[in-house]
Amino acid sequence: MSYGVFQQYYSDNWTLEGDRSSTGFIGTTANGVMYLSMPFLFALFTRRWAHRRQLAALCGTVIACVSFFLSSYSTTIGHLVATQGIASALGCALIYSPITLSLGEWYSTSNRALAYGIVLSCKNIVGTTLPFMLRALIDTYGFRTALRVWTAVVGGTSVVAICMIPTHPSKATVHETRTRKIPWAFLRHRSIYFYSIAIIFQSSGYGIPQTYLSTYARDVVQLSQTSGTLMLALFNAPGIVASSLFGWLSDNPRVTLPAQAVSAIPPLACALAAFLLWGPTTAPQGGLGLLVVFSVVFGFFSGGYSATWGAMLKQLEGESAARNEAVDPGMLYGLLNGVRGIGYASGGFAGVGLLNAGMGMAAAAPRSGYGTSYGPIILFTGITSLLGGWVVLWRWNPMKVLPLVSGLVRSVRRFRQ
Repeated sequence: MSYGVFQQYYSDNWTLEGDRSSTGFIGTTANGVMYLSMPFLFALFTRRWAHRRQLAALCGTVIACVSFFLSSYSTTIGHLVATQGIASALGCALIYSPITLSLGEWYSTSNRALAYGIVLSCKNIVGTTLPFMLRALIDTYGFRTALRVWTAVVGGTSVVAICMIPTHPSKATVHETRTRKIPWAFLRHRSIYFYSIAIIFQSSGYGIPQTYLSTYARDVVQLSQTSGTLMLALFNAPGIVASSLFGWLSDNPRVTLPAQAVSAIPPLACALAAFLLWGPTTAPQGGLGLLVVFSVVFGFFSGGYSATWGAMLKQLEGESAARNEAVDPGMLYGLLNGVRGIGYASGGFAGVGLLNAGMGMAAAAPRSGYGTSYGPIILFTGITSLLGGWVVLWRWNPMKVLPLVSGLVRSVRRFRQ
């Protein structure tokens, strides 16, 4: 969530071997690898290795710390991708997966979505404060020392917290009896596929502002490095409230919103923010205000999107119960994380290519962000977010929505020209 600080530093102080533009997909690759590995890890720790969750999380801490430490000695872009983008993500996934499974089991009867939302809010607290810490460390000591300090922070905080998290009693002794197979009957329901496609679209656009917001603030709106870091913090801060709010919406019996509506609100709002707030920003007059509003609005709704998965799980569990089929909520949650990894990874690679393409298309005196080299990635963020909201409303007639999407794209193109 704070990789944009490193991205800005690498852009300004490139001393490694390799293509500088490739650093743009390190952050999204890290998120993609972490989420892509989760279905496999959730499957392992749901039943057979449930009693090894704490050990696995501690091993993940070691892997993450070693990876961050080795990344501080990187001399090529390949080293950075392997350590900061891949290996550290695998370690983080080993921490996140068993802990999240335990959380879902302790809140299996009620308030599960709210519990997920509160934990995700804590993630946004870190994403809000950490950019300033990293910026201060990088400016004072360079990125290598900053990564070594971060290694110590990860190791020191994770070990203590992991040792305090208990495994649910129902899973602690599961290895002593014959392990039941994971039920896969839910794969016959079409809802899981619509939700998966929606998550892929939403995640493809979500990682773009996280990676490029700081450099956009500097290159287009002509802000200082400190202001660029502030944009990243403003992007993450609203998620502190949004995650708990959307978790509450998913669980509250007095708010009778269907799962489709709850999970469609964030991506549709993100699409509007990208098209109406990020795209029109220009430098320097008026750009700062629009960019601040965009960071807050997009960060609020995108930061709360994962908390809507509680509503998705509730609907999928209800469909299985109606058919008298067994279902494992932990495995379902792992699969949703996995498809999010596909979106993160694809969005990261697309962002690098679109930014390179935008450099050849940028106008000499752009009137808005659409006319800059960032124009293609702004369009990509808006369109993927729009599709993420539309797909989840699978009960609607898609033929009524497709003309709206194509018309919006044509309007943005005319505005760009």
